[in-house]
Amino acid sequence: MPKQPRWAALDAERALVAAGFRLLRTKGSHRIYGKSDHRVVVPFHSIATLHPKIIKQVLDIIEESNVG
Repeated sequence: MPKQPRWAALDAERALVAAGFRLLRTKGSHRIYGKSDHRVVVPFHSIATLHPKIIKQVLDIIEESNVG
Protein backbone atom coordinates (compact mmCIF):
# COMPACT_ATOMS: atom_id res chain seq x y z
CA MET A 1 0.00 0.00 0.00
CA PRO A 2 1.57 3.32 -1.04
CA LYS A 3 2.13 5.98 1.57
CA GLN A 4 -0.11 9.03 1.60
CA PRO A 5 1.57 12.32 0.70
CA ARG A 6 2.28 14.72 3.56
CA TRP A 7 0.40 17.94 2.86
CA ALA A 8 -0.09 21.25 4.56
CA ALA A 9 -3.40 23.06 4.07
CA LEU A 10 -1.92 25.14 1.22
CA ASP A 11 -1.08 21.94 -0.70
CA ALA A 12 -4.64 20.66 -0.30
CA GLU A 13 -5.99 24.04 -1.40
CA ARG A 14 -3.82 24.01 -4.53
CA ALA A 15 -4.99 20.49 -5.44
CA LEU A 16 -8.65 21.42 -4.95
CA VAL A 17 -8.41 24.62 -7.00
CA ALA A 18 -6.56 22.76 -9.77
CA ALA A 19 -9.40 20.22 -9.83
CA GLY A 20 -12.00 22.97 -10.30
CA PHE A 21 -13.20 23.43 -6.73
CA ARG A 22 -13.87 26.92 -5.46
CA LEU A 23 -13.90 28.42 -2.00
CA LEU A 24 -17.51 28.57 -0.81
CA ARG A 25 -16.99 30.04 2.64
CA THR A 26 -14.72 30.22 5.66
CA LYS A 27 -15.72 29.51 9.23
CA GLY A 28 -12.98 30.06 11.78
CA SER A 29 -9.92 28.16 10.65
CA HIS A 30 -11.86 25.87 8.29
CA ARG A 31 -12.34 26.50 4.58
CA ILE A 32 -15.17 24.85 2.70
CA TYR A 33 -14.61 24.11 -0.99
CA GLY A 34 -17.23 22.95 -3.44
CA LYS A 35 -17.75 21.79 -6.99
CA SER A 36 -21.28 20.98 -8.21
CA ASP A 37 -22.69 18.72 -5.46
CA HIS A 38 -19.31 17.78 -3.90
CA ARG A 39 -18.12 19.58 -0.78
CA VAL A 40 -14.97 19.23 1.33
CA VAL A 41 -13.83 20.97 4.52
CA VAL A 42 -10.13 21.69 5.04
CA PRO A 43 -8.81 22.84 8.42
CA PHE A 44 -6.54 25.72 7.44
CA HIS A 45 -3.52 25.97 9.70
CA SER A 46 -1.05 26.89 6.96
CA ILE A 47 2.12 25.41 8.44
CA ALA A 48 0.75 22.30 10.18
CA THR A 49 0.65 18.99 8.32
CA LEU A 50 -2.85 17.69 7.69
CA HIS A 51 -3.98 14.41 9.21
CA PRO A 52 -3.74 11.50 6.74
CA LYS A 53 -7.52 10.94 6.91
CA ILE A 54 -8.14 14.51 5.72
CA ILE A 55 -5.65 14.09 2.88
CA LYS A 56 -7.39 10.87 1.83
CA GLN A 57 -10.76 12.65 1.96
CA VAL A 58 -9.45 15.44 -0.29
CA LEU A 59 -7.94 13.00 -2.80
CA ASP A 60 -11.09 10.84 -2.85
CA ILE A 61 -13.42 13.81 -3.41
CA ILE A 62 -11.20 15.12 -6.24
CA GLU A 63 -11.25 11.69 -7.90
CA GLU A 64 -14.99 11.30 -7.38
CA SER A 65 -15.74 14.75 -8.84
CA ASN A 66 -13.63 14.02 -11.94
CA VAL A 67 -15.33 10.67 -12.59
CA GLY A 68 -18.94 11.65 -12.04
